[in-house]
Amino acid sequence: MDNRALIEEFLNYLRVERGLSANTLEAYRRDLQKLTAFAAKREKELTTIEREDLRNLMMIMKQEGLDDKSISRAFSAIRGLYKYILREGLSKQDPTAYLEARKAWQTLPRFLSLAEVETLLDQPDLSTDPGLRDRAMIEVMYGTGLRVSELVNLKLGDLETESGYLTCFGKGSKQRRVPMGRVAIDFVKRYMPARMRLLDGHSSHLLFVEKGGRPITRQRFWKIIKDYGRMAKIDDVTPHTLRHSFATVLLENGADLRSVQLMLGHADISTTQIYTHVTDERLKSSYKKFHPRA
Repeated sequence: MDNRALIEEFLNYLRVERGLSANTLEAYRRDLQKLTAFAAKREKELTTIEREDLRNLMMIMKQEGLDDKSISRAFSAIRGLYKYILREGLSKQDPTAYLEARKAWQTLPRFLSLAEVETLLDQPDLSTDPGLRDRAMIEVMYGTGLRVSELVNLKLGDLETESGYLTCFGKGSKQRRVPMGRVAIDFVKRYMPARMRLLDGHSSHLLFVEKGGRPITRQRFWKIIKDYGRMAKIDDVTPHTLRHSFATVLLENGADLRSVQLMLGHADISTTQIYTHVTDERLKSSYKKFHPRA
């Protein structure tokens, strides 16, 4: 069943089974047309829409100037549609589950300015082995956009320092190669003697290690970043903040969305499109600040 036919079937159900008025049905139709247009642009069926798609749709509606009440009403119509789809057995998953409309459009990714990144990078004590390691980890994460799990699981053999690439395994064990910049490579090379000292006679296949060769957990690196963020007087810094900052700075400097999608390892480009909302907001902010007719 195509998207438009599914919408009409749902509206007919509302008319016959729920006894909704013609005006209410027309309001539902208008709201659901936004969903079908969004799905058509992404060449998706309504039954394959995911939660992240809906989050992006609501952010787009916010960008287009719809007020909170209108977006909430549209989300209510969309939620009703997916309850119907689930009940009819047309899909086994409800993308509206655990998704709160207001939070979806109010939580753009947190990212750091270039000045904040520099301040954060200045915090590790490079006279110590853990400080060298931490600086190298932050440089790699900001320079490649890796997820924290991908970063802490990097192996020595995953780096190609001569060609400037690294290989990582993302969600679903999907492998990808990501370019790594000169600065990140330089700090990894500076860290290698410190790594040997941290190993203290033990062995490990992991690139980044704790004292005695123990692996660095995701939770441990999270704490490391939070601590440096407090030292730098930057609020709410997390490993994911660096990933967001990586994507944002690329798009702001002209990278195409598809390339950023590949580097981030997103299965669906609609997930990557959330960063275009960030750059659009910054563009709008600059316009309002500097244009005399804004």
